Amino acid sequence: MTSMDLFFFFFIFLLFIYPEMMMKYRIMRRLRCIREIEKERKSRVIAMIHRQEALTFLGIPIYKFITIEDSEEILRAIRLTPEDMPIDLIIHTPGGLALASEQIALALKEHKAKTTVIIPHYAMSGGSLIALAADEIIMDKNAVMGPVDPQIGQYPAASILEAYYRKGEKVDDETLILVDISKKAIKQMEEFVYELLKDKYGEEKAKNIAKELTSGKWTHDYPLTVNKLKELGIEVNTNVPKKVYELLELYPQPMGAKPSVYYIPVPYNKKEREKNEK
Repeated sequence: MTSMDLFFFFFIFLLFIYPEMMMKYRIMRRLRCIREIEKERKSRVIAMIHRQEALTFLGIPIYKFITIEDSEEILRAIRLTPEDMPIDLIIHTPGGLALASEQIALALKEHKAKTTVIIPHYAMSGGSLIALAADEIIMDKNAVMGPVDPQIGQYPAASILEAYYRKGEKVDDETLILVDISKKAIKQMEEFVYELLKDKYGEEKAKNIAKELTSGKWTHDYPLTVNKLKELGIEVNTNVPKKVYELLELYPQPMGAKPSVYYIPVPYNKKEREKNEK
């Protein structure tokens, strides 16, 4: 074998084989971690974690969000779960398709045993909608959820209506169609959230929460912190299992991406702090 052949072999290995091996190894570690959480919590654990991943070819970054494929897989996992077994759904997502999120939310709500959504960092938009369907929301004290007001294309439905009301009746047909769709979308989402919440919070409180979250009073990326959620009347637990953070670490950013945050990745105890002070 010549040096050129050897170089070519390593080139093929690094470009195609090594990334595939690492991905399989990472998946194996993720499943092992999920199994450990299941043993600890005596539940079925489902993880929906959307990171910026890298394709194996040329490392092209792609962004992930809630899709119909996600809803298919989660519904399948729920069907495979006995009715008397609790479900823990770990969510880390910017949101995604409303239909997919609604399907997951309904499936969670209909499960007879306790359902818990665990949010280690964020669950925006459709992720928040899914969280509202659970019997319990557990989130990191610094994690956030977001409003669930409908988006029509690139614009919030509430903003389309606001622009229409300010401008008056003299608008083109396309705008009138958008206004009609926006009204329906807000009404539908408000009713959907109400149905998710009424058994847990009662009719009056569920109506108020649904109105707040779907009215468009905030921008769609407005962070609903633990304190803000509690102000709205949404019950939140902040005791995130440590293993959940370990699972999240198994979804790294793409190889080759230069990190912008650096720190010594170990917990500092009292002895370590005293050593640093000397």
